[in-house]
Amino acid sequence: MKRREFLKNAIASAAAGSALVGCGNEQASSGPAVVSRDKIRWRLASSFPQSLDTLYGATEYVVERVAAMTNNAFEIRPYPAGELVPGLEVLDAVQQGTVQIGQSASYYYVGKNPALAFDTCVPFGMTARQKSAWLHQGGGLELMRELFSDYNVINFPAGNTGAQMGGWFNREISTLEDLKGLKMRIPGMGGKVMSKLGVSVQVIAGGEIYPALERGAIDATEWVGPYDDEKLGFHNVANYYYYPGWWEPGPSLSFYVNQTAWDNLPSDYQAILTAAFREAELMMTARYDARNPPAFKRLLASGVDIRPFSDEIMSKAQQEATELFEDYAAQDPGYRKVYDAWKVAKDDMVEWFGTAELAYAQFVSKQ
Repeated sequence: MKRREFLKNAIASAAAGSALVGCGNEQASSGPAVVSRDKIRWRLASSFPQSLDTLYGATEYVVERVAAMTNNAFEIRPYPAGELVPGLEVLDAVQQGTVQIGQSASYYYVGKNPALAFDTCVPFGMTARQKSAWLHQGGGLELMRELFSDYNVINFPAGNTGAQMGGWFNREISTLEDLKGLKMRIPGMGGKVMSKLGVSVQVIAGGEIYPALERGAIDATEWVGPYDDEKLGFHNVANYYYYPGWWEPGPSLSFYVNQTAWDNLPSDYQAILTAAFREAELMMTARYDARNPPAFKRLLASGVDIRPFSDEIMSKAQQEATELFEDYAAQDPGYRKVYDAWKVAKDDMVEWFGTAELAYAQFVSKQ
């Protein structure tokens, strides 16, 4: 082919390509093709205060990643708990379309459906790795999305704190008798089990716990672990720090997206938002695993009295938890469907993790 004909054909092909770029959502312009899209503006409400930079930080991470991957065409504005909606009403806000995205813990909403607790965690349930395996590879996420479809919501895992501490108490808790009449902030199924053990259970948003503990409105609280607990100052108003958080061995947080808003997103933006959620999920667990150890050392150095729950309390709590699950399953076929699938997956993973992982952890912890 002659050089002149080659250049002529190349220019024609380039022009045709430019015309195609201008089709659909993009707009063609004179001169070089410029890809543009209408701006999308969404709002994100969190159940957590901005001071909790690992929990709330996941929302900021999503906002930054989506903006970067869309050249700021898709902008999401995050709101901490209480700024736009109360911290414990995030699911309602997403369902109603007040906001397009929410970040919360699904066990806050067991009053709507007890099975929602499995989206976060249940007492004596899965660890963080086990929970991730069940959600992403074991069919758990599909089961959860069936539940959330009742609220016009599609849910995405938002990260995991890892095994939590048992919480802060203003007096020694050695026996089951010591729990009776105790006023404790604890949500979800853990709260229901504690109630069966004689505890007066209260559900309070994260930003309201410290003043309640300080003025004696509650005698105890659970939250997450050393990093967050130190930030919230619980060691200044309660000296006894118990472990483990048997009600939250691997709690998974969630992002909620209004289903109608999701369906109206371009498919590439859906893919971008999904990728940002997944990155934030991985980031949260890594941050907690990096930040909890030094915070734990600082709390020990400050003189906090760290104690394990007694075998008596642990055994009775496990018994009550199992009975609670079975009672719900007997009453509700929808709960039974989730519970049976979860239980099979958990039992299989406990057998495996209890072999290699446990043996290694026990050996190393003795060193």
